[in-house]
Amino acid sequence: MKNMDIIELKERNSILEGVKTNRIYLKLQKLLNYLKKKELPHKIIESINQEIEELNSTSFTGKELSKIINKKNTLIIKLLEKELKIVPKNYYQNLWQTLGMATFGIPIGVILWLRMDNVVFLPLGLPIGMGIGIVLGLVIDYKAYKKGRQLDIDEDHLL
Repeated sequence: MKNMDIIELKERNSILEGVKTNRIYLKLQKLLNYLKKKELPHKIIESINQEIEELNSTSFTGKELSKIINKKNTLIIKLLEKELKIVPKNYYQNLWQTLGMATFGIPIGVILWLRMDNVVFLPLGLPIGMGIGIVLGLVIDYKAYKKGRQLDIDEDHLL
């Protein structure tokens, strides 16, 4: 059965005015072009098309448009992750980098502070937690790759 088509992003002359907006717009377009080549369930394509239709219908420009494009990009990636368990490269690494600081870094910093009896050791936990988070994210990204659940697009180039 043929895949239903993902709709095109509306061409905008105002995009060329802002370098950041143009970059974000092109990244979303790259993601959509990649997804057009994949076999996706109709339900997912309908959800993606709804987001693109909302983006295409907006009259915002500049920072407001950048925010909307970023939001739609994030919603599409989260939809793919939640419904199909497929993610861009480095998705979990980027996610766990921050989570590692909060989950591991703060407690490690508190432990260092209490053990050394000096508050100056508190912030040392953050880079340690970030490192732990990056390693965990890399492991989860590798598992997603091995299971064929990873898009051949780097998240750093999408967001």
